[in-house]
Amino acid sequence: MTKIFCDIADINLIKKFNKKKIIKGFTTNPSLMRKAGAKNYKLYSNEIIKITKKPISIEVFADKEAEMLLQGKKITKWGRNVYVKVPVTNSEGKFSGNVIKKLNNDNIKINVTAVYTAKQTLKILNKINKKTKVIISIFAGRAADAGKDPIPEIIKSIKLSKKFKNVEILWASVREPYNYLQAKQLGCHIITIPPSIIEKIENFGKSFSYLTIDTVKKFLVDSKNSRFKI
Repeated sequence: MTKIFCDIADINLIKKFNKKKIIKGFTTNPSLMRKAGAKNYKLYSNEIIKITKKPISIEVFADKEAEMLLQGKKITKWGRNVYVKVPVTNSEGKFSGNVIKKLNNDNIKINVTAVYTAKQTLKILNKINKKTKVIISIFAGRAADAGKDPIPEIIKSIKLSKKFKNVEILWASVREPYNYLQAKQLGCHIITIPPSIIEKIENFGKSFSYLTIDTVKKFLVDSKNSRFKI
């Protein structure tokens, strides 16, 4: 089964989606935190952690190795369900291998983010042990936005990770509900999805006939409301 995580930082929405059985965890990032109105990163993160016992990824935002390690060691102490989210490289493209290895060796659960290729997945796997939990987040949507097919990289990454029972491959940057079905077909362990798309997934199962009539009705209502004439 492909687990659905909710990609979110809004406190009220986290409370809402935490009650849904379909949601098995949460992911956040500094951009979502800022959009949600967070002023104090630690305090805001701890407000989220109080709401849920499900796995939640909270990201370091330092760009230097020593600071990333320091932030990671602080973040992991905020809750047992916390995964420390670490970018696969810093802003200069330097591989975060030492950070990944050191956090992993300290038995800190990590979510390696901003991954795009199976080569990056292999580099990550070469730095970790086979016991501490690791999520590898592959940014399928952003790759597709750039005209790149993410599917081959996800398939290769899943195959590479099979030797590691502690590793899960996550489909990130979802663009449409159908991505969930794609992730399931590939055997992706997790997919993280924004709230608006999760709500569409909950409505899966409508027939083509229903969709046709529903679409035509909406066109008819809009044309009447617009008072169009020919």
